[in-house]
Amino acid sequence: MKKYLTEFIGTFFLVFTVGMTVINPDIGNFAPLAIGSALMIMVYAGGHVSGGHYNPAVTLAVWLRGRCPTSNVPAYMLSQVAGALVAACAALYLKGNPAMPPPGALAVGPSLLAELLGTFALAYVVLNVATAKATSGNSNYGLAIGFTVATMAFAVGGISGGAFNPAVATGITVMGLKRGADIWIFLLADFAAGALAAAAFRFINPEDK
Repeated sequence: MKKYLTEFIGTFFLVFTVGMTVINPDIGNFAPLAIGSALMIMVYAGGHVSGGHYNPAVTLAVWLRGRCPTSNVPAYMLSQVAGALVAACAALYLKGNPAMPPPGALAVGPSLLAELLGTFALAYVVLNVATAKATSGNSNYGLAIGFTVATMAFAVGGISGGAFNPAVATGITVMGLKRGADIWIFLLADFAAGALAAAAFRFINPEDK
């Protein structure tokens, strides 16, 4: 239960930061930096308890890599989505559920590629800095993970929205930042990227079981 609560809390603050910095933004173009920083601090806060996934695609990658028990996977993902939903409601409440222009449809091809690349980078970094034997015990894993999200959000966030996370995709859909009809783009690309990152890690590090 402690692991699942940790995943809920970490995902909550990640998605809450997304909502508070993207809905009628008042911090200029610094939302990616704030969001990446939120992930970083939550990874440092809860990584020792649950692994600090806060992302169903990362959970998939860690499971395929062999460092997350199969029994934990459904509860991790449910905790992450639940945290995202509660965070979306909190952000809408604090922002006064502002009237925003309806989001436009995503360009399918570019958005799929942007989400695939961004999520692959995130999951690949997580596997290498937080699960690999060669980097075991390092103290900078949270910084690497958080800045991966910030970097990818700056790089391709203007194309897909830069979710890189099915739970975040759920949250931004509830907050009205993306169309519900487009959520499949995030789910398909993000989960595929998590699986690809696990495959790449296992190919590059065959001795790291």
